[in-house]
Amino acid sequence: MRTLYWTSFWVFLLDQASKWIVVHYLDLITQQRIDVLPPFVTLQMAWNKGVNFGLFANYDMRWVLIGVAVVISAAVLFWLSRSKTVGKWHYVAGGFLIGGALGNIVDRLLYGAVADFLNMSCCGINNPYVFNVADIAIFAGAVGLAFLPDAGPTPRRKKAA
Repeated sequence: MRTLYWTSFWVFLLDQASKWIVVHYLDLITQQRIDVLPPFVTLQMAWNKGVNFGLFANYDMRWVLIGVAVVISAAVLFWLSRSKTVGKWHYVAGGFLIGGALGNIVDRLLYGAVADFLNMSCCGINNPYVFNVADIAIFAGAVGLAFLPDAGPTPRRKKAA
């Protein structure tokens, strides 16, 4: 479980640090757009009040989404703490998911919305969506938990004779 807690901590810290640097230090709030490696990577300010891709952004969903994130994080924590068939990589994936969820919860508490700023486009396709480090971590953690194979039961230690 220690792996899960440390992974969650570092993902949360990286997410919050990246948001502070981009939004406040680089003043993306005022500039609204900074070309980093055009057209592949741009920083573009967006406040997401809804779910993924801005779904339900017209409704005040802040407290519902905070509640859902807390419940999912608690369920993943409970499942990983009780399961006997998970390995180290399951704890890492769970840490990514929980750390990212906590990062977005803090945004919703502080700003009323999630600060999204990464925009990536390629090959003549203009991607209209923006995301953040927490979104990447949540996606990676969910994929990891869904597709990592069971580690099998933890072997019992033999008693010394």
